[in-house]
Amino acid sequence: MGGRKDLHAERKPPARRPAAPPGAKELRERERLERLLAFERGVRDEGFRRIAGVDEAGVGPLAGPVVAAAVVLPEGCMVRGVDDSKRISKPERREELEAAIKEVALAWGVGRAEAEEIDSLNIYRAGLLAMRRAVERLAETSGEPPDYLLIDARRIPGLGIPQRGIIRGDALSMSIAAASILAKTARDRHMLEMDALYPGYGFARHKGYPTKEHIKALRGRGPCAIHRRSFAPVKERLAPQGSLFGG
Repeated sequence: MGGRKDLHAERKPPARRPAAPPGAKELRERERLERLLAFERGVRDEGFRRIAGVDEAGVGPLAGPVVAAAVVLPEGCMVRGVDDSKRISKPERREELEAAIKEVALAWGVGRAEAEEIDSLNIYRAGLLAMRRAVERLAETSGEPPDYLLIDARRIPGLGIPQRGIIRGDALSMSIAAASILAKTARDRHMLEMDALYPGYGFARHKGYPTKEHIKALRGRGPCAIHRRSFAPVKERLAPQGSLFGG
């Protein structure tokens, strides 16, 4: 009789499986990101190299600033998950993308226009002011201004930089989408600070937007220093106070 086989000695390590090809989801994401680079590639074909995407956040709220961001990404840069910030519902995911964008960006800048400026200029012009400040901040911090701007649906006057406004640009351009995320996260953080400074309005939750909670607090407490007095719901709340001084 032969001896028993050593089962341990005969056991072979499992063969390595070949790397799986990209799944359908990954392919769709890559194709989406490739489409987001179409405008940037078109501008590069014209000879421009330092292309900044520009977008703003906070046009609709009743309180707080309008905030803009400008971002210059490396050529061909694709940050997985980047999209119009309005399509990214989870704050944690926006913050993750913000960190990823800042890590790869060649330069970025954030600017804002305060509630008082919104009231004196109107929200459209204040948004342009915030965008201009974001572009200027980008140039200051990086030491080199962009040579072309891709902007969500607008053109910024007085900068002397070639530019193009793209309708729904935050959903069509990688650079503008990245800027939309930086603007949104910067504004959200600012409104968290304002919630601590002006408690009772719920700024940490609604970020100044006209939710039922915000309208109720506005009616009960009246406007605070960061409310936009030119916006109808705030203006209506100020009217009775004004009549007290009108005799």
